[in-house]
Amino acid sequence: MHFASDNWAGAHPKIAGNLVQHAAGFATAYGASDLDKAVEKTFCEIFEREVAVFFVATGTAANSLSVTSMSRPGGLVFAHREAHLIEDECGAPEYLSGGTRLHPVDGDAGRVEAAKLAAAIGQFDPVFVHAGQPVGVSITQSTEIGTVYSLAEIEAIAGICRDHGLPLHMDGARFANALVSLDTTPAEMTWRRGVDLVSFGGTKNGCWCAEALVVLDPAKAGEIPFIRKRAAQLFSKSRFIAAQFQAYFEDGLWLEAARHSNAMAARLAGHFTASGKVRLAWKPQANEVFGIMTKETVGMLQAKGAIFHPWKPPHSFSGKIGEGETLCRFVASFATSEEEVDRFGALIA
Repeated sequence: MHFASDNWAGAHPKIAGNLVQHAAGFATAYGASDLDKAVEKTFCEIFEREVAVFFVATGTAANSLSVTSMSRPGGLVFAHREAHLIEDECGAPEYLSGGTRLHPVDGDAGRVEAAKLAAAIGQFDPVFVHAGQPVGVSITQSTEIGTVYSLAEIEAIAGICRDHGLPLHMDGARFANALVSLDTTPAEMTWRRGVDLVSFGGTKNGCWCAEALVVLDPAKAGEIPFIRKRAAQLFSKSRFIAAQFQAYFEDGLWLEAARHSNAMAARLAGHFTASGKVRLAWKPQANEVFGIMTKETVGMLQAKGAIFHPWKPPHSFSGKIGEGETLCRFVASFATSEEEVDRFGALIA
């Protein structure tokens, strides 16, 4: 019963098979192969416009290069106070960008609130050299706590960015999970709402190791090719990232995998609600579920083979966690089965 993280899941068989298929023979290196170009064309098709695509190895790289591309001297990038960008990148965005600072913004349910973002940006006079200058905004979709920004919320945040002349970045490590949760399209969730660049994740949704920085207007890609190279993220055999994305997109596999993991999370949440041992902390919207239980129950479940993590309550969490209780995170993936979800449900029934 593996619910620790979608990072723990292996590669989807179709993606692994495509890697094997492209392992033999020769192909032009550094992103210039026919396969690389074909996959870049597929990205343009799914976003319904010409985009610039830069393959990288990790979400940390995609996020850090996004921040770097927005950077200017004394720069500040605004993100939710509990965004992965702030809490889980070990300072990589600041390091690779040469000192751009990440400024936390509050908001309920893991989401930046537009009014609070406007207030945070308003604290910095762009001509007051001592405080630094706003250079960008980042939102996480889906969020670190399994919630999802609505299209209207994204558009409201993008409007504030436009008012201040700032680019809007979307950390899409779980991009597909948010997309199917909203039942929308990549175009509607990004550039049509005002998003400028996306950290497009595939690793958590069945890829072996495939992430991309997608610039939604190629004219704004600027120096990203040089930034990527300097950050050691330009792969010589980039066809192996392209091969993963080729299988990922073929016949809608990426959406099918995300729908499955979201459905397994909803099924797990149903067991929480029906049980007498675990209660939902909040309603899941993607593939992460958070439950509150006694530490005794945690020990019992782990002893019987359930793998999951105790979790720090979000800053805005207003629910009650009693003495002797703890908040825990459960993550479903493309590899999560109904059988293991139901087996866990039987343990807490």
